[in-house]
Amino acid sequence: MKKLVRTAAALVSAAALAVTGAAPCFSQSMMAANAVDTNGDDWLHAKGSRLYDMNGNEVWLTGANWFGFNCTENSPHYLWSGDIDDMVREIADHGVNVLRLPVSTELLYNWMIGDPDPIESINPNNDPSYPFNVDLIKEDGSVVNSQELFDILLAKCKKYGVKCFIDIHSPESNNSGHNYGLWYGKSFEANNGKNVEVTTDVWIETLAWCAGHYKGDDTLIGFDLKNEPHSKYGGAPIDAIWDDSDAPNNWKKAAQDCADAVLEKNPNALIIIEGVEGFEGHGAWWGGNLRGVAKYPVMPKSGTSQIVYSPHDYGPKVSDQSWFHKDFTEATLLDDYWRDTWAYLVEKDMYPLLIGEWGGLLDGGDNEKWLGLIRDYMIKNHINHTFWCLNDDSGDTGGLWKGVQFGTTQGADGKIVGKTTIDWDQVKYDTYYYPAIWKTSKTKKFIGLDHQVALGKDGISLNDFYANYAASEGSNLDGGKTSSGNPISSDDPKTTTTSTVTTTTSSVTTTSTTSQGVSNRVYGDTNLDGEVELSDAILIMQDLANPDKYGQSGSDPLHITSQGLDNGDVDGQKGVTSNDALTIQKKLLGFYDKLPIA
Repeated sequence: MKKLVRTAAALVSAAALAVTGAAPCFSQSMMAANAVDTNGDDWLHAKGSRLYDMNGNEVWLTGANWFGFNCTENSPHYLWSGDIDDMVREIADHGVNVLRLPVSTELLYNWMIGDPDPIESINPNNDPSYPFNVDLIKEDGSVVNSQELFDILLAKCKKYGVKCFIDIHSPESNNSGHNYGLWYGKSFEANNGKNVEVTTDVWIETLAWCAGHYKGDDTLIGFDLKNEPHSKYGGAPIDAIWDDSDAPNNWKKAAQDCADAVLEKNPNALIIIEGVEGFEGHGAWWGGNLRGVAKYPVMPKSGTSQIVYSPHDYGPKVSDQSWFHKDFTEATLLDDYWRDTWAYLVEKDMYPLLIGEWGGLLDGGDNEKWLGLIRDYMIKNHINHTFWCLNDDSGDTGGLWKGVQFGTTQGADGKIVGKTTIDWDQVKYDTYYYPAIWKTSKTKKFIGLDHQVALGKDGISLNDFYANYAASEGSNLDGGKTSSGNPISSDDPKTTTTSTVTTTTSSVTTTSTTSQGVSNRVYGDTNLDGEVELSDAILIMQDLANPDKYGQSGSDPLHITSQGLDNGDVDGQKGVTSNDALTIQKKLLGFYDKLPIA
């Protein structure tokens, strides 16, 4: 389905400030050092439909979008009227535990070649009479470039307990670049003067470079590979598709190839994959159609433990849809759209979901009704999410902020101190966003994703939650269910590593005899062709996603059988789940010597 064009409002600087010769406050070496997490203990991974930390503690990503790095300003919007430290502190104090940061391939390319874009529309000032964004002024008095700004933002997020992931919003830096539906096919002039055509290879190269460059900083926990792949609307020459072909516009293949490249550089990163617009005659929001996962799942060489699928979903104020043409409820939205399009992935405990964009204008009617329904569904089903958006210059949705202003006050010692005031849309925040933020059940403390650093002023760290709150009061997940936890010691930092093993054969045969007397069983061979191949893992996923077609009594002639299910139960846990499919993949890659595993 077409989504209305978002347009950035005219950019107005808070003040026409000139950089003076006063003492600078930014040190590149200091910020670079701060941006490296020496603990390395905050990486996440998936199992079934949920995300976990390195010790197996469950986590919930409840964040928001802050766009601008994807635009021609090359910086998050409203830094022209607010101090970066003040703004990140406010974000953390309001319970945002992760930021989705839209960027462009053009931006990353210029970083990769060592010639970052300058930032636009921000005028830092370190004059003692008006100290504004002094962290953005370097030791020589010049203003930081876009990559240095990104590094400062990561350091500020680390300081206040906020995690981040980037989203490739468009091939080129363009305030309306999201309208273009493909990850390739645009061109730009790089800062070294070279005309660069964004091909699939260039897109992959820039993301892999970014993953390698920031692999030592677990503030940047993942990569949303492409925003809203969709149809030719917006100028793309062809629709994005999802199938098993080698077509250049096959988003599933491109995402899988990109995931392999990123995970080779940083095996701990989350790989966030959006859907397409259309699949086998079924339409959806741009990037919202994940029906194809049931038939053609993304299967990186290292397995699916880092894969998170990410639909976008909106209400009728963005664009009216057929499922809103009734007195809609959660049940009707599930039946008419959500379940078959993306919700089945969580309902069948297959993969984690992250609703990368949801939000909208308050209309006192159906749009707010939808906001409440998707909010409650995400809470009940532990669906991760990032609200669209913080800044209010999104024409068809507005933001959580209504305005940002910077001013100064004079302290008792006579020193001028700068202060940013953010005017939050309190109704939108209190009614729709706040209930869906991860927090303790009774004391309402915001829960961060950093094991050591608390989330903002009144929040807690992940270690604090699992040491002091999880067993006594729990959180707003799973109806307040309490649980035990396993905090990570900062004195004994851990690093999750994933090895990639290249195999020279396409299949493996594993034979054993069971106590039930079934001889010559080939564990892992779900389709009963005598060999263990990737198709066996896919058949398990198809059975879980569409049992009417691929289950034991399914309509497809190649549906799974009772013997196939017995063969597919290989992960050491009774019953066939998505983890059995992952175990088969790992066996093919050489992680296990035999099936089943103990």
